Amino acid sequence: MSADGIDPSGLKKDNPRHIAIIMDGNGRWAQKRFMPRAIGHQAGVKAVRKIVEYCAKHNIEVLTLFAFSSENWRRPQDEVSLLMELFMATLGREISKLDRNNIRLRFIGDRSLFPEKLQDKMTEGERKTQDNTALTLVIAVNYGGHWDMCQAFQQVAAELLAGTLTLEDINPQLMNQYLATADLPEPDLFIRTGGEQRISNFLLWQLAYTELYFTPTLWPDFDQDSLAEAIQSFKTRERRFGHTSEQVRTQSVSL
Repeated sequence: MSADGIDPSGLKKDNPRHIAIIMDGNGRWAQKRFMPRAIGHQAGVKAVRKIVEYCAKHNIEVLTLFAFSSENWRRPQDEVSLLMELFMATLGREISKLDRNNIRLRFIGDRSLFPEKLQDKMTEGERKTQDNTALTLVIAVNYGGHWDMCQAFQQVAAELLAGTLTLEDINPQLMNQYLATADLPEPDLFIRTGGEQRISNFLLWQLAYTELYFTPTLWPDFDQDSLAEAIQSFKTRERRFGHTSEQVRTQSVSL
């Protein structure tokens, strides 16, 4: 493949529209350096800035980052408290920067368990950046794929009881409309850093046809070159969506 993203057949290999990332390895990064886990989380924030900058520069439409899962509440209380403080401080610093760079900020997940000040700051960030168009940065907080599907099922059940939906109306396209990511394209590329090879209850419905990429690189060390390498791997893959290779090639040539 050439540097401009064109393969030998002459077909353009586009960047993914939507990249979703599990940012794993902050704590281990710090422990390897005999530092507190808090230092690893702070280093992870710096890595986020670099990846957001890359995506905005390279016309990625959506970047979704798994910042805090439904299961992360099980961590030691002091680490959870530190994460909340870091989250609040980061939002305070970054919202204006995101707005200046035409980046839209979105949050998905159940916010009800967060401190009220943090919920207010999240709402402020969404409101301030809602009209921006360069990149949509989605932060998944207190999010889990099981939660997302359950809240969608609850909405559908409520409409069934109200008579505004029938059983015959329910199909995958309808269910998509009730998920937390309803207004976004499904992820094209999923990345998990830190060496684990699982999706850990992240975007379970949405990842059905996503290309998966796992790397041993710990999140604070995952830089723009690392992301470019992941995207290059994505570009070498044939996405068939149930079709044969011959069908995909024929459709690509006809386009």
